[in-house]
Amino acid sequence: MARIDFAPGGLNPPHTHPCGIEVLVVVEGTLLVGFVTSNELNNTLFTKVLYKGDVFVFPIGLIHFQLNIGNTYALSFSGLSSQNPGLITIANAVFGTKPPMSADVLTKAFQVDKKVVDYLQAQFWYDNN
Repeated sequence: MARIDFAPGGLNPPHTHPCGIEVLVVVEGTLLVGFVTSNELNNTLFTKVLYKGDVFVFPIGLIHFQLNIGNTYALSFSGLSSQNPGLITIANAVFGTKPPMSADVLTKAFQVDKKVVDYLQAQFWYDNN
């Protein structure tokens, strides 16, 4: 289990647990949650606004997020179906790799200019210690 505290506007960014299902319970506040289906299901986005006492299930391996849309702090608890569900934060995995992923790959994959890729990669710092 994990406790997740959200400041107003706080985000648990898009991520996935490749080896576990997540069940989220809202204890305080208001969260916008969502997940994206697989390519076979047209990458459909499912979202829901959750309030105190609501529960939501994120299917195994699907990209999902939680955003505090309220004006107060929010608190939730997540239970995972595995001792080692894994965690892949999407932006970190794509734009924060060490060494950096090739700009040629990223510009083609995201159909954006190299300046955009350079900007996004620069948002991640590297600890060389």
